[in-house]
Amino acid sequence: MTHLTGRERARYVQQMFSRIAPRYDLMNRLMTAGQDVRWRREVIRRAKLEAGQRLLDLGTGTGDLAGEALQQAPDCQVVAADFTLEMMRYGQARHLPGQPAPGWSGADALHLPFAEGCFDAVVSGYLLRNVIDVPGALAEQRRVLKPGGRMVTLDTTPPPSNLLSPLINFHLHTIIPALGRWLSADGSAYDYLPNSTEAFLSAEALAECLAQAGFKEVGFKRLMAGTMAVHWGVK
Repeated sequence: MTHLTGRERARYVQQMFSRIAPRYDLMNRLMTAGQDVRWRREVIRRAKLEAGQRLLDLGTGTGDLAGEALQQAPDCQVVAADFTLEMMRYGQARHLPGQPAPGWSGADALHLPFAEGCFDAVVSGYLLRNVIDVPGALAEQRRVLKPGGRMVTLDTTPPPSNLLSPLINFHLHTIIPALGRWLSADGSAYDYLPNSTEAFLSAEALAECLAQAGFKEVGFKRLMAGTMAVHWGVK
């Protein structure tokens, strides 16, 4: 799985998320003990949305970040984009009539179908770990941002080596795959998660990638014993 590269890896990721779409939100709540809801609130707060501004939730999945943006800033225009259409279908199905809704768009993070400088903010949750070209994805996000626009991303990060390492490894390699087999009947997808987490960039390395992509005021904050991080930057 994590040994795959290029388009082969992209196809695997797309097919995997299509399979686990029905249980994706429940698994996120269980794996993080509900903390991912709070983290998404922080992502949107750091986007610093103002009334009437446009936000892109890239790799939206079922639209959790897009929904949070509309909760915090109901007057904003929100586009929820993903290349896994099945995930977005589940997000659309749970939308309540009469509530603010995002616009939904099929989109490849490496070739966004949006004009240059058309968004005030771009946010993502658990996207960058899954793309086949992190610098390319960051370049596309910067391209569609207006000058002064903000990007904010939440993702896993390789856990640090410390006294908590045995517990973290047990959670990653035993608890998460077991939950995946129990709830989604797809243990392989939840073997991919810990493996891709450990193979991903460190928080410091990802911050350097943001800087190299041309973002300014780059920063990050570790979460959940260093296994998650929020990163941000300004065009």
